[in-house]
Amino acid sequence: MERTRTRPGAAVFLMLILGHLGNALEVPLDPKVLEELAQPPTITQQSPKDYIIDPRENIVIHCEAKGKPHPSFSWTRNGTHFDIDQDPKVTMRPRSGTLVVDISGEKAETYEGIYQCTARNKHGAAVSNNIVIRQSRSPLWSKERNEPIRVQEGEALVLHCRPPAGLPPPIIFWMDVNFQRLPQSSRVFQALNGDLYFSNVLKEDSRNDYICYARFPHTQTIQQKQPITLLVLNLDAVNETVAALFNETDLFSDGLAEERKPTFLIPSGSSSSKLVLRGQVLELECITEGLPTPEVSWSKLSGEFPDKRTSIVTFQKILRIVNVSDADAGEYRCTAHNRLASVHHTIRVTVKAAPYWLTTPRNLVLAPREKGQLICRASGTPKPTINWAMNGIPIENSPEDPNRKVEGDTIIFEEVQTGSSAVYQCNASNEYGYLLSNAFVNVLSETPRVLTPANQVYQVIRNNHALLDCSFFGSPIPKITWFKDSQSSTLEGDPYLLHENGTLEIYVAQAFNSGKYICVARNTLGIAENHVYLEVKEPTRILKQPKYKVAQRNRNVVFECKVKHDPTLIPIMIWLKDNGELPDDERFLVDSDSLTITDVTENDAGTYTCIMNTTLDHDSASAELTVVEAAPTPATIYEQPDPPTDLELTDMKPRSVQLTWIPGDEHNSPIHKFVIQYTDSLHDHGHWHNLTHVPGSKTTAHLELSPYVHYSFRVLALNAVGLSDPSNPSHMYKTNPAAPDENPSGVKGFGTEHDNLMILWKPMSGLQANGPGLQYKVMWRQKDVDKNWTSVTVANVSKFMVSGTPTFTPYEVKVQAINNNGIGPDPAVVTGHSGENLPVQAPDNVQVLVLNSTLAEVHWEPVPPKTVRGHLKGYKVSYWRERSLHKHNPHRVEQQLLTFSGNKSHGMLPGLQPYSLYLFNVRVYNGKGEGPASSNLQFETPEGVPGRPSFLRITNSNLNNLTLEWGPPNDLNGHLTGYILKYQQVNNSNELGPMEELALPANKTSVTLPNLKYSTRYKFYFNAKTGQGAGPVITEEAVTIMDEGNTRTQTSPPIAGSPPRHPFHTVHPAAPAFGNVSSSVGENGMLINWEYWGAEKHVYVEYIVKNDNTLGEEEWQKEYVNGSQAYVLKGLKEGLSYRVRMVAKGHDDQAVLHQSEELLVTVPAMPSRQVDIATQGWFIGLMCAIALLILVLLIICFIKRNKGGKYPVKEKEDAHTDPEFQPMKEDDCTFGEYSDTEDHKPLKGSRTPSNGTVHRDSSDDSLVDYGGGDGQFNEDGSFIGQYSGKSSIRETAEGPSPVNTTTMNSFV
Repeated sequence: MERTRTRPGAAVFLMLILGHLGNALEVPLDPKVLEELAQPPTITQQSPKDYIIDPRENIVIHCEAKGKPHPSFSWTRNGTHFDIDQDPKVTMRPRSGTLVVDISGEKAETYEGIYQCTARNKHGAAVSNNIVIRQSRSPLWSKERNEPIRVQEGEALVLHCRPPAGLPPPIIFWMDVNFQRLPQSSRVFQALNGDLYFSNVLKEDSRNDYICYARFPHTQTIQQKQPITLLVLNLDAVNETVAALFNETDLFSDGLAEERKPTFLIPSGSSSSKLVLRGQVLELECITEGLPTPEVSWSKLSGEFPDKRTSIVTFQKILRIVNVSDADAGEYRCTAHNRLASVHHTIRVTVKAAPYWLTTPRNLVLAPREKGQLICRASGTPKPTINWAMNGIPIENSPEDPNRKVEGDTIIFEEVQTGSSAVYQCNASNEYGYLLSNAFVNVLSETPRVLTPANQVYQVIRNNHALLDCSFFGSPIPKITWFKDSQSSTLEGDPYLLHENGTLEIYVAQAFNSGKYICVARNTLGIAENHVYLEVKEPTRILKQPKYKVAQRNRNVVFECKVKHDPTLIPIMIWLKDNGELPDDERFLVDSDSLTITDVTENDAGTYTCIMNTTLDHDSASAELTVVEAAPTPATIYEQPDPPTDLELTDMKPRSVQLTWIPGDEHNSPIHKFVIQYTDSLHDHGHWHNLTHVPGSKTTAHLELSPYVHYSFRVLALNAVGLSDPSNPSHMYKTNPAAPDENPSGVKGFGTEHDNLMILWKPMSGLQANGPGLQYKVMWRQKDVDKNWTSVTVANVSKFMVSGTPTFTPYEVKVQAINNNGIGPDPAVVTGHSGENLPVQAPDNVQVLVLNSTLAEVHWEPVPPKTVRGHLKGYKVSYWRERSLHKHNPHRVEQQLLTFSGNKSHGMLPGLQPYSLYLFNVRVYNGKGEGPASSNLQFETPEGVPGRPSFLRITNSNLNNLTLEWGPPNDLNGHLTGYILKYQQVNNSNELGPMEELALPANKTSVTLPNLKYSTRYKFYFNAKTGQGAGPVITEEAVTIMDEGNTRTQTSPPIAGSPPRHPFHTVHPAAPAFGNVSSSVGENGMLINWEYWGAEKHVYVEYIVKNDNTLGEEEWQKEYVNGSQAYVLKGLKEGLSYRVRMVAKGHDDQAVLHQSEELLVTVPAMPSRQVDIATQGWFIGLMCAIALLILVLLIICFIKRNKGGKYPVKEKEDAHTDPEFQPMKEDDCTFGEYSDTEDHKPLKGSRTPSNGTVHRDSSDDSLVDYGGGDGQFNEDGSFIGQYSGKSSIRETAEGPSPVNTTTMNSFV
């Protein structure tokens, strides 16, 4: 296993230092500083020196500059002032020196020339390079006629391209007429000048479309040369041609081309020379001819080729070296050889150099009377000449300055003066080019400024370098000093290092180095400071590294990688395989601390690396996976995890600590979370308490602590199996005592007696005390009366009694914690009251308003708050019914009590009895109890509607009359004025007839109704009434007696209703509910028939064996027969007699409401013998007759189908009225033209299929089947047409035919 860890170190530090040193004298780029700081011009953007323009587009010559104040711009063209105002085609962009030339209607070549831009403000002038403007050119190919080229096979050949000279030069390539590149090889290739060379030609080189193309990159145009035709002649063809001309029979002895040794075509001779400029690309070309094709190789006689800059291309013909340096000068040898000979060519390379910078002049910011110098150093071959200018004018022609001295490539300034700011130009030139650089000297007097953002936070890993930036600016250059937190001493010496650019370096940062740092910049003009913060973070380290794994194929593998990192940094886990990304395969599952590979294969073998990155550092570890063939393995055992180990306390602070640990073995079940527990050996020794918990992916926890506790910690791991054993305890960590952080909670103030105040609070625990000597300072004062607090200090109690207080007076109370280290925070003030006493005054001005016969409203005036002498809970209204206003009905009802909230001054008294005398009083109550009651007042309720009559019964039921008797209501509620009787007929289906109404005087208690229909059920509605209206109704039902000549004697005494006890009740009918009960013997059992007129729905037939004295009345057998008037009793024993009766029961199935007279039935005995019906003659004859009938029907149907005939739809519809009847159908030997097999019947409510077709079944006959498509309908919708006689269509042979939906709907 391999493990690496990387920390930010010297590289970052060196880059920062170099960056600061490089910008030490630069004018700051901070916009706020630039707005106030005077600055000479500086060129920020300009067009290239050699600027080739597209003639189709406007010309844009860039020139941008900055400075304070913003500079103005001017131009020269070919060395003279260019007045842009005189040329309407030329404009200058606002606040810019960029020129835009509109070439529409003009030739771009008109504006070719050398341009130079000058940016100027009152502090100096900066100039741009000389910008040479040239128009790009892509001239046409000169017209030419290419004659076919004939060449003998094996000879060398050059196809010249000779493209027109363009600007910039074109790119050359050879293609055929189909725009396909011509194949090239070591025998056929393109030279640097674009010509196509053949070391020797072959017969297959013959073609008529050798085309040279030239692409001009600036205008993106391509031009082509006229195609070249090449004819390659072999020696046999040459012999024939010569023989035809000269009558020679054999000029050449054989047909093979003669071999020849290599010869150089480019360059020619044995040696040549090449000049190249430094930084450019050197290309050396060696083109040879010969047969066989020569091979080319390169070497350097004076050394080796430079690595990474050398390439040999075009089939070894071209040697290319990029970014040429002086070391590339020397002799290069090109060697060409074939099997006949080897030849050499030597190229002497000379490297010259246009000027290049060694030291560019840098802007110089000086305070008055300071010294400085501008250095301009350049090199080149030949050595360049250095020329200085000031504000664009040669320095020798500029005003003399005694404080300035020019010494070659250096200008020295002595005691510069205010107002001597200027821009200096350094020009380094030789015959191959020039360099121009602007550098200003800015003489400023500026107070110090710290440019580093305020309150910037720097983060660094412990034991690494820490660099605190203090970028500054000022003139004279300020001096930098650093301070930490509130310390007065400067940070100098070990472990601090102060750099010239103001950066403070801490060699090895530790946790105690965290804090606030103050950077102070001073010069003679003032002082400035800035605050930054340093946070030292814990390093990232892998606690549990992945281990070497040997896995069987198709098994799962888990690599664990548990990491400890600073909790304030966000970690990112990355897994690699063989130093590359993991395969894009869903079998690779990456979790926060593990990598799982499911169903491993041989391709999964390799090295796996986990890398934990944070924003500051990272750590990594690797392990190898070996995959072997699968073998039988024992079942996986899941257990609770092992306890964590190696508990470590870090980052110890007065109120917090960081705990880290290493997890134990998970035993094949991932850890869900870690539970951190603590024990306090000072206050609660030996008892462990849960402090916090963290996810199973973490191995560190930041713990918030309390003062004055002796902490020991332990960690438990939890997986799906259970909790691990606790880890070994950590080292004890003692926190120092401190003043309390909090005060007691639950502070209350209340009285237990009318003259005391109890102050109560919840005592604090030892952890909350923060130190020894816990006490409580109890303070109280009378609210809005006392200004000073009365206090007492108590210990080990949770309450304090204040005596001698006035009754129910508001007090402000507070309780503060105190220990030996100080007092707690200022406690919150709680308002309480001293003890309550009973109220002393009854409510005044009590009134009552009777709203109706059952509701009254009571009003009172609230009592004065002082008389309540406690918390006003509300008002209580006591009221009772003294008596009824009827003189003959005096009685008193139990007293009732209603409670109303304290903010109410009225209340409703509901549920009163009408026509009654009531008394009431009102009293106030508080937390102590009730006060005195007001004097009793009385009120009377008005008359109301009466209650329900006490009873209603039917007597003397005859054929056409009934007598009703009733009792007056128990609750008259006023003067009774009479009764109302309504009645109506009820038929056997419980339908109601017209209502009859009869008004009765109050002094009557019965009535006889004449002229009623005999044997008819009547329903009666009866209620009483007063002057206020009618009361609730009582109902009754009864049946007049049936005609004795038409019915059996079935009488039962009338059932009179008892006085009602509930608002709704049942009154039993006065006549029998069952009649005409009879029996008959059937094949399946005894058939019982009856008639029933009752309203109850629970109807049963009950039966019992006659003379069975062993069974009680409750043992009757019963069958539920509701909804019908006939029932078959099955299972009766043969030869026995049974007593049968009909019963109707109530909804609870318990009480019998109606019962018929008993009926005696006897089950006849049947002889017990079995007969095989299949052997009986009558059965055989019957079957033969049925078969003959079926045959006749089939013949008739077949004839009727073939001949046709009337087929009214009405007959068809009538045939379907009985769903149990199915006529025979001829095509499947079932019955009926309309019928199909039962399996094909359409379901009720089914729809026509979505494709608009209908299968032929019991209702699928179409109009086409009946009339050939031209049938008509009568006005009543019946079909008129002749049966077509078509043969039926079998569904198994053909699909369903489409049917018009409208026609089908009309037909059906």
